[in-house]
Amino acid sequence: MPLQTSMAQPTTAPLRPVRLGAFDSVLNRRSDGTIYMTAAQPLASYHSKISEPLDHWAKAAPDRIFLAQRDAKDQWRTYTYAQTHNAVQRIGAALLRRGLSAERPIVIISSNSIEHALLALAAMVVGIPYAPISPAYSLISSDFGKLRMIVELLTPGMVFAADGGPFARALYATVPDDIELVVAQNPLGDRPMTMFADLLGDEDADSVAAAHHKVTPDTIAKFLFTSGSTGTPKAVINTHRMLCSNQEMISSGFAFVRDEPPVVVDWLPWSHTFGSNHNFNLVLMNGGSLYIDDGNPTPPGVPKTARNLRDIAPTIYFNVPKGYEALIAHFRADEVLRNNFFSKLKVLFYAGASLNQTTWDELTALSVEATGERVIFLSSLGSTETAPSALACTWDADRAGNIGVPFPGVELKLVPNEGKLEARLRGPLITPGYWRQEPQTREAFDSEGFYKIGDALKFADPDDPGKGLLFDGRLAEDFKLTSGTWVSTGPLRARFVDHFAPYVRDAVFAGADKDDVAALIFPDVEACRKLARLGADASAAAIVEAGSVRAKFKELLTSFAPGQGSSMRVIRVLLMAEPPSLDKAEMTDKGSINQRAVLASRAALAAQLYATPLPDTVIAMDK
Repeated sequence: MPLQTSMAQPTTAPLRPVRLGAFDSVLNRRSDGTIYMTAAQPLASYHSKISEPLDHWAKAAPDRIFLAQRDAKDQWRTYTYAQTHNAVQRIGAALLRRGLSAERPIVIISSNSIEHALLALAAMVVGIPYAPISPAYSLISSDFGKLRMIVELLTPGMVFAADGGPFARALYATVPDDIELVVAQNPLGDRPMTMFADLLGDEDADSVAAAHHKVTPDTIAKFLFTSGSTGTPKAVINTHRMLCSNQEMISSGFAFVRDEPPVVVDWLPWSHTFGSNHNFNLVLMNGGSLYIDDGNPTPPGVPKTARNLRDIAPTIYFNVPKGYEALIAHFRADEVLRNNFFSKLKVLFYAGASLNQTTWDELTALSVEATGERVIFLSSLGSTETAPSALACTWDADRAGNIGVPFPGVELKLVPNEGKLEARLRGPLITPGYWRQEPQTREAFDSEGFYKIGDALKFADPDDPGKGLLFDGRLAEDFKLTSGTWVSTGPLRARFVDHFAPYVRDAVFAGADKDDVAALIFPDVEACRKLARLGADASAAAIVEAGSVRAKFKELLTSFAPGQGSSMRVIRVLLMAEPPSLDKAEMTDKGSINQRAVLASRAALAAQLYATPLPDTVIAMDK
């Protein structure tokens, strides 16, 4: 039945028991204001290569499901640890026969699948780097510019797509004829191709064992491309040391994954460090089961995710804030889904962006309604260059946004920068650099070898560093008003989107060298459609021009941050009918907004925010 409004008060409900690690922070403050922060606890020993846990679980739990994915008949197709190990050995032999290497790696351009996982694991077992590339660069892009750049940079010896059909245009446009193409189905008719099944050929145990023996902690496991939220994507070198050390850090914080094998239902793409290095590797390291979710946080994708969560009860759930927001209506409406989802859940984990407090509160209330207990919300800080998790909150924070303290083995350096504390990181989880991009590598590290992550942080409680740190904005996105006041766009965006929920998906702030802050808004078109009471055939332009929509935004704009200073207040907005463009780099493939690119490509629209007189399209707050 639909969830009633008389929900139990989540703040009075007990917290569901979960075993988490606790770390004591050690601070060293320098006279110049620089702060060095580490955990008092040392980092425990960790695997030397990512293949070692696969070998272990294939022997210790051979019949346990490792990977599962829905097939064409909508049934769960599964691979056990023993089946995975056997397939990986066979594929590894096939890869060795092709003479692939770091100079001729494997590129995977299709989304998460069992075949994707088997090929990636086989490559790492025999010491051949692979690069999972966002499918958006093939399926959404119209000019394939980013995919072409990636192929030219990596010079792959093999390119894999699970289904040749939807990737045909991209393959023809970007992959030279001398590169081997592999598909699981629908080969291109006029070009030689290898079927994935053919890689599962003869074993060559001696060659695979010899290649595996040569893999060291510093062997390149994969190349992951940055999302490009603040610039052009770069090929981040990921070594076995990075991946293995970071999993030891994560397991020390999320200690419950060692008590019982985690069950994970996950859509997050393996072309990004969150989905692959964090989530996939957490399942592998701890002998868990990964159910590949064919959904995502889009109108057609969310029902698929809801269906999968109705079927499989996770023990830890990972998502980005927009994914959680999209699921709330389904949890409210479907009691079976709600009860199954929360039945075995130990942790709700979010990353990739700030979670608004409204979503936090609603999900907490839903967990209380389903179980009588609050399920803990946790988050962390990291990047593609940090494998990814460098800091984590492993306690019951009272509000969204706490990213915790450094894991054991991580050194955090906080450097004063324009009134903020710029975060820099050092440790075994940090990349050695960018592949074939030496200038960018030099720029990424300071004189002490700390990686400059580009984020500003601040202490949740300046008098008690052990209470964790808060995200304080991306330094590359912040700007000054004419008054000299800095505008911190990250915290401002989080408060703004939360205040305008559910009508805003994202916002880009203008105001550099201006008196006040204004914004270009990407509205939630479906939420605004309901507000405008327009039919399904109404265009986005008609929706944002509707009087009821404009009146609501004016009301919300006027009530946002009343009495606050100029850096905290937004005085004018313009609603965007056209969504952010991937090809123009306005949006990354994971949905993040590139503020600088939006302001550059929509400069004429941004100028309207400060025109005199104001155009009718601009919505201004009541003075």
